[in-house]
Amino acid sequence: MADTVLYEVNDGLATITINRPDAMNAVNTEAKAALRDALRQAAGDTAVRAVLLTATGRAFCVGQDLKEHVASLAADREAGTARTMETVREHYNPIVRAITGMPKPVVAGVNGVAAGAGLGFVLAADYRVAADTASFTTAFAGVALTADSGVSWTLPRVVGPARAADLLLFPRSIGAPEAYELGLVNKLVPAAELAAEAAAVARALAAGPTVAYAAIKESLAFAAGHTLEETLAKEDELQNRAAAAEDHTIAVEAFLAKEKPRYVGR
Repeated sequence: MADTVLYEVNDGLATITINRPDAMNAVNTEAKAALRDALRQAAGDTAVRAVLLTATGRAFCVGQDLKEHVASLAADREAGTARTMETVREHYNPIVRAITGMPKPVVAGVNGVAAGAGLGFVLAADYRVAADTASFTTAFAGVALTADSGVSWTLPRVVGPARAADLLLFPRSIGAPEAYELGLVNKLVPAAELAAEAAAVARALAAGPTVAYAAIKESLAFAAGHTLEETLAKEDELQNRAAAAEDHTIAVEAFLAKEKPRYVGR
């Protein structure tokens, strides 16, 4: 794994850390590829039962590295090509698919500003813990671009279509308290406690019923684009899958014995 993205697995928890603090964790091609590959690695690792996505320094991720972007656009003009924006298909889309399609929970630990694609990564996560000093902005229109990284799908579902349009058309910095009120984050903590609290949330999920969590993620994603009748059928399918898992038996037996279940993640 490139040092622009750090990857560590401990007790069922994969911690993926964007590590370009001097660039406010703006993602260049190397970092985008490394983040995509780290998420895919976590998804395929049966030892991983939850993922914590966070960053070093004072920013979570300010999106695309614009210095690299400008140089790439210049190279395109000189060569008569249009390769620069292939990064959406090659990097940003796979990153968001890896987070949302991960068959285990993903927690975003937001240590600072999350802008553009960085906001997209945060919104794609299942649970979002933010420092009280963090801030959020869509950013895209500020550089004459439209939304990517799933923001046009995730943002309206969090804040509603009208407010999403406002935030995309008129990008602004949203402080942590307002972000909490809007639902952009699930939990706010003092900045000094962010690392410990985000890890605690992720570790709790890593110790939980992984198959059930995967089914919950799948059912929520399915319901967003289907009718009630279709969703009921999907719930039936997923409930049967969850009930067949070893963790369901463990949970029921622990409940009857009035004990705390010790899940195995299968």
